[in-house]
Amino acid sequence: MNLQEKFSYMATGKPYDDLDPVLIAARDRATTKTNALNATNDPAERTRLFTALVGSTGADPVVNPNFRCEFGTNIHVGRDFYANYDVVMLDGGRITIGDYVLFGPKVGLYTSNHLFDPTERQLGGCIAKPITIGNHCWLAANVSVMPGVTIGENTIVGANSVVTHDIPANVIAAGNPCRVLRPITAADKTGFVGQDFV
Repeated sequence: MNLQEKFSYMATGKPYDDLDPVLIAARDRATTKTNALNATNDPAERTRLFTALVGSTGADPVVNPNFRCEFGTNIHVGRDFYANYDVVMLDGGRITIGDYVLFGPKVGLYTSNHLFDPTERQLGGCIAKPITIGNHCWLAANVSVMPGVTIGENTIVGANSVVTHDIPANVIAAGNPCRVLRPITAADKTGFVGQDFV
């Protein structure tokens, strides 16, 4: 199978061979590209390199070093995406990130999981499930998102959370495992309006 056929198969959620030479070569290409992205101090060049690395982006993505991914091409981000330092995305499965999403430092998105049987795991058996993050979300520092999770729009996930199941829209969630703490309401508005704020 070529790489696109392999990705299509992986998207079915069936076990796949993580040691396949096609995947190893694709990971090597992504490492070369992320090394270049992480080596430059020019924000415009980082944006150009990130846009060339991932499957698709909206306008104005900002990605700070160090950014790491498994393949890159399975990552799709919306407009005005911001990733703080040391973000990791294992994109054996598709990662879809909405518009105006903020990532704190050391956020990790992990679509892939090794198989549980030790013999299958030793042979390179993996399974991947997609991750979807809605528009206007904020994932704080050290958040880990596990395979198959969807996070609804306008949601905040607190620092050091491990997200193992879907989180609805318009809530603040945190913990290990992550759980909804409360809804985001009109009471959360401070009156901030950008430069006019006093």
